[in-house]
Amino acid sequence: PIMATDLMEIDDSLYSRQRYVLGDSAMHQMAQSSVFLSGMGGLGVEIGRQYLMYVCPLCVQAVTLHDTKQCETWDLGSNFFIRKEDVLSQRRRVEAVCPRVAELNPYVHVDMSSSALDDNTDLGFLRRYQCVILTEARLSLQKRVNEFCHSQQPPIRFISCDVYGICARVFCDFGEEFEVFDPTGEEPKEVFIQSITQDNPGVVTCMDNQPHGLQTGQSVVFREVGGMVELNGTSRQVSVLSSHSFAIGDTSQLQPYTHGGFFVMVKTPKMYRFVSRLVFIFNSVAPLQIHAGMLALDTFQEQHSRLPNTGCLQDAEVLLKLTEEVNALVRCLSRTARGILPPLAAAVGGLASQEVLKAITGKFAPLQQWFYLDAIEVVKPLQPLSAEEFSPRGDRYDGLRACIGDSLCLQLHKLRVFMVGCGAIGCEMLKNFALLGIGLAKSSGEVGIYSLCIYLSVHHRPRPHRKATSYTAAEATRDINPDLQVEAHLNKVCPATENIYNDSFYSSLNLVVTALDNVEARRYVDSRCVSNQRPLLDSGTMGTKGHTEIIVPNLTESYNSHRDPPEEEIPFCTLKSFPSVIEHTIQWARDKFESAFVHKPSMYSSFWQTHSSAEVVLQRMQAGESLEGSFQVIKLLSRQPTQWDQCVAIARLKFEKYFKRKALQLLHSFPLDTRLKDGSLFWQSPKRPPTPLEFDLKDSLHFAFIVSTARLFAGIYNIPYSERDLSEEAITRILADVKIPEYRPSEKVKTDETAKKPDQIKMPLSSEEERDAIAHLEQAIATDRVTPERLRMSPLQFEKDDDSNGHMDFVASASSLRAIMYSIEPADRLKTKRIAGKIIPAIATATAAVAGLVALELIKVVGGFGFESHKNCFFNLAIPVVVLTEPAAVKQTLIRNNIYYTIWDCWTVFGHEDFTLSDFMNAVREKYGIEPTMVVHGVKMLYVPVMPGHSKRLKLTMHKLIKPSVDRRYVDLTVSFAPEADGDEDLPGPPVRYYFSPDGETP
Repeated sequence: PIMATDLMEIDDSLYSRQRYVLGDSAMHQMAQSSVFLSGMGGLGVEIGRQYLMYVCPLCVQAVTLHDTKQCETWDLGSNFFIRKEDVLSQRRRVEAVCPRVAELNPYVHVDMSSSALDDNTDLGFLRRYQCVILTEARLSLQKRVNEFCHSQQPPIRFISCDVYGICARVFCDFGEEFEVFDPTGEEPKEVFIQSITQDNPGVVTCMDNQPHGLQTGQSVVFREVGGMVELNGTSRQVSVLSSHSFAIGDTSQLQPYTHGGFFVMVKTPKMYRFVSRLVFIFNSVAPLQIHAGMLALDTFQEQHSRLPNTGCLQDAEVLLKLTEEVNALVRCLSRTARGILPPLAAAVGGLASQEVLKAITGKFAPLQQWFYLDAIEVVKPLQPLSAEEFSPRGDRYDGLRACIGDSLCLQLHKLRVFMVGCGAIGCEMLKNFALLGIGLAKSSGEVGIYSLCIYLSVHHRPRPHRKATSYTAAEATRDINPDLQVEAHLNKVCPATENIYNDSFYSSLNLVVTALDNVEARRYVDSRCVSNQRPLLDSGTMGTKGHTEIIVPNLTESYNSHRDPPEEEIPFCTLKSFPSVIEHTIQWARDKFESAFVHKPSMYSSFWQTHSSAEVVLQRMQAGESLEGSFQVIKLLSRQPTQWDQCVAIARLKFEKYFKRKALQLLHSFPLDTRLKDGSLFWQSPKRPPTPLEFDLKDSLHFAFIVSTARLFAGIYNIPYSERDLSEEAITRILADVKIPEYRPSEKVKTDETAKKPDQIKMPLSSEEERDAIAHLEQAIATDRVTPERLRMSPLQFEKDDDSNGHMDFVASASSLRAIMYSIEPADRLKTKRIAGKIIPAIATATAAVAGLVALELIKVVGGFGFESHKNCFFNLAIPVVVLTEPAAVKQTLIRNNIYYTIWDCWTVFGHEDFTLSDFMNAVREKYGIEPTMVVHGVKMLYVPVMPGHSKRLKLTMHKLIKPSVDRRYVDLTVSFAPEADGDEDLPGPPVRYYFSPDGETP
């Protein structure tokens, strides 16, 4: 392992997404911690993997893995680090697991122990650990270790976790006083102020009724408040009055509020208190049935030194007597206790790993103190099955079989699944597929996975060569379960590839799983699933938050049935002239990058590929012909640098333009005392007046901007440079010869917030500009500057993760300089990278949890369970809260006369080569008993009675109207139907699928 002294910084290329969730303070705190984890079963390895894989990127003093059992065939179905050869050689589980866990993170020292840990063990060795986690431990041992940890000074954080068949629990004890410095992990936002009353209490109202997101008792600090200046820099406790207003105590003695200002929530530490005596805690929010059932199971183990036998009615009756109540959950718990549902272990492992993180770092609100999760919906419908169905067969699926039975196991083996996306969630899903035996080759099952991303692998182990995720993940999945049939795809799943992912492809599937990071891709896949009547399992995470959504044909609504409001775009005028928060300056810098180094070089190269001869372009322009893009292209050609010194000079002029002249121009057009028509100041929140920046090469930010900008210009113009050229000495020498033109203010400044970006509007050229363009091109031709090399530029592709390319150097320095110019607090490089790169924060605990929850739902879908069995989930592991809800039931829409349809309905009409539009409408009327009035194909109106000439179309064939491609079997048409009463609007209906041939095959 890499020692702490050798590691100065967190490896951002691997851990940036986790840094956004945890913050550097928490991650460095972990570097000083040691953890003891006992039990290398399915749940134990989930916790160990998740903790090591993501949340320990710095050198932890030690992680000790403890276990005393030998590898068994049974373990292959729940422990993804144990291989068949480990079972055959009778290795200890900890010996098999430890080296494979250690591969996940070279920064962590992982050791192992197989010493006895029981009621007679001296627990003094635990004093060197800051956190102790027990899995697969008897209750008496849990109590003893818990009491020992609780009694230490400072207390050792204690966590115990168990998964018995369909039930799981987590218990935490972090000591009598446990301080959390950030209970929610939410980033404080700047909220602008509309008004503050001079009263007791004073009331703050947010600008434009923006929600403040505060809770009574929290505190805020004020900045840049006009008039009531005494508030600036002070912290006030709030009392919430509405979503956009709150009271802050007495302001009656302060000066009257005049304008501007904003507030930011203050993060205040919170103290949590824990108690031990594990068995005797009956938290009011704990589900009492499962609590009682699990405690009875503990007692059963103490009395019988074993778990209840699978399907044994006698053991079930003993367990029922111990709970002193009869309920279905206890019966199911008794029958399945010896088994394990790998997805349940993954979901609970995610939550438990998050609690380990909280114990070590003091970030996020800890669990108090119990968490229970059951999957009774998975096994309830299976109760009538015989005990033989759940008995072991001596293979890797015995643990799963004890829970869901042999028949359902076989259905999983035969499953054909298509997973779209193979990032973090996708890899976690594949791990669950491998453990569940989904898509076995010998059963004609298959898992198809699609991804265009570059990633590491399902276990994030380093690979010698970077491959597409789908290929790498497929290899890692087969490592876990060699019997899996996994096929990797690299085609993008979109309308352009419907010749590959066609109806026949979807018809061959049992279900589709999405592991995507964007809404539009989800909507497309959802539409294909609805069209082909296939279940869809969707999930997503953002930091510690996660959601799952289950979509089942004819039972639930689809993903497209609900739409989130679109994200608000930053007004162009705000970006251009009036930034007020750091997000504005970062987006501005990102836009500058796209404009200068992507869009313009692309346009330039494209123009000269279309017009290969500069002389011909000149002749056509002289003849008065307008060539699109010619003005901008000739401008770029005339200013094209040919050597490194010129790139540095351009960078210096850009600095002058962006950070000095822009400010001078705005202050010229709108002096600080400018007032609007209503008498209010022009420069008041959220508008900030700029301050011109004087260039200083000794300022590291100024130097970074010059170097990064010059490098990027050299890149697009294919100009070489050396490391020596980037030195301060070389840059200083070049800049000494750069002449800065005299500044002259312009009288044209736009402040209209509805103004569009220049590329969204057509700007007519003046005759003078046209003459200038022609003159510049003539001069370039005359001076032999129009060479093949100079007619080619190399557009860049923004790459945030390569620190050597200068892309983030440019965005970070440009954003910070603009922030300073507008008196905005600059962001550090990490935050700038997140916003500029649109990075979604992620952490392994949340991705493991959503994948586990989705896999549980997959079992229910395969079993054909009813609507009431399915559950959607939303969770936030930071708080922590887990909410399970029924999915939205499919809605029936009345057309008329008791004719209903749902989103899953699709009426069909089979035609032939001579089938006319009139025949189509008659077929709909005769088959479905309702009169069609309008027929639309996509955006093309095939038949609308009021449209001129449309009545003549009734005699035309459907082939002629639609003009299908040769291999097209059908089209989905939108048909409206006649209302019940004249004057009413036409009635909607389901899509009508028209097949071009009587048998539905390709004509």
